[in-house]
Amino acid sequence: MKDYIRSVLDVVADSPFVPLEMHAKKGVLAVEKLSEAMEAYCKGDQVLLNERTEEIDILEHDADKIKQKIRASIPSSIRLPVNKKDLLSFLKQQDSIADFAQASAYWMTLRPCKNLPDEIKEGFLELMAASLKTARLYKELVGELYKLLATSFSKEEIKETMQIVPEVERLEHDVDVLETALLKKIFEHEDALGGAGVCHLIGLVEKVGGVADKSASAADRLRSMIIRR
Repeated sequence: MKDYIRSVLDVVADSPFVPLEMHAKKGVLAVEKLSEAMEAYCKGDQVLLNERTEEIDILEHDADKIKQKIRASIPSSIRLPVNKKDLLSFLKQQDSIADFAQASAYWMTLRPCKNLPDEIKEGFLELMAASLKTARLYKELVGELYKLLATSFSKEEIKETMQIVPEVERLEHDVDVLETALLKKIFEHEDALGGAGVCHLIGLVEKVGGVADKSASAADRLRSMIIRR
């Protein structure tokens, strides 16, 4: 059976799995740049923030091009070791990581960080660090996926990879906790921040936290894809 459902990497040069890890790396690199953008935002460095936002925009665009390449490399004549619909669903969630990084950076450029209480700045930096940690672990998970595809899914490799998924989900839960704590701090300073300021910061919390949420969603789709193969 293993010989029959062999890796498509041995069948075609333009396998959809070849650029899959590259796509994930683009998304996580965008999150790395977002972390730098967040530091610039909290320091009030608008020039650096704009530079990082442009870099994130390029990475997101690169990820989109890779995504299209992957979609185009799944002809009906090729037998894949996973369900094609599951693969595309998984890819969509993975692609959202770069999307949320881009949206977060754009959102920061819309309203300068002025007179923001230190505890809120610290909250955003902590939230960003936790989201980045989640995305990095997700990238590790995708690296393991690539290895699985190259070896046609041995049971031992599946078991080992699955152990990473709950850890990604645990990190995402930690991000949820940080989001709630940060939102509470924002509302505590509502009078000083003003309605527009509160609205802007809430949106930023949701977008930065969304990076971790999409990382966990992609990990869950990955697990489903392997289980349903």
